[in-house]
Amino acid sequence: MQLLLDAYTYFLANQDRFWEALGRHLSLSLSALALSILIGVPLGIWIVRRARAAQLVINGFGALRLVPSLAILFLALPYLGTGFRPALLALTVLPLPPVLINTYAGLHNVDRALTEAAYGMGLEARQVLGRIELPLALPAIIAGIRTAAVEVVSSATLAAFIGGGGLGDFITRGFALYEPRIMLVGAIPVALLALAAEGILGGVQRVFSVPEA
Repeated sequence: MQLLLDAYTYFLANQDRFWEALGRHLSLSLSALALSILIGVPLGIWIVRRARAAQLVINGFGALRLVPSLAILFLALPYLGTGFRPALLALTVLPLPPVLINTYAGLHNVDRALTEAAYGMGLEARQVLGRIELPLALPAIIAGIRTAAVEVVSSATLAAFIGGGGLGDFITRGFALYEPRIMLVGAIPVALLALAAEGILGGVQRVFSVPEA
């Protein structure tokens, strides 16, 4: 309990730095998540009817999950330097696999009888995608975004290692000074943000899920 009180006291004394770090953390996380959606969803749509390409793309992006985020950050250093851009690159790569794979899986699992009936009624491929396939695949797509959001919010703390800022600055500073109270000022908000992302997107997923008969 005393540790939490000490952390709160440190927060009160460093509010300007905290709110700046929080804004940077949210900016990094939301930008990376948005880019991963803009890349992952269209790519998942593209590969769903291309079996050979699907296997290569999914395996390739799946392999990215085996690479530690910190390693991606440091690999970007020689090309992008330090700061926001390399951190954003690494954080965009991180959530791409769940978004891509869930988009592909959601579309792939749509009942073919429904799409064939739609084609039989004279709908074009784009109409079938927009009116039938995407609405039915939406819960799976949102599940992928939900997983990606939690991962990217948690991993954005690593941006501090290459000058990207964010709440990770408090964690690294506290670790360097052996001050747990400083680490908590960064760690507790990150945990709360991850829980908020999980809860909000979980609620959205339930809204779009088709109730079982």
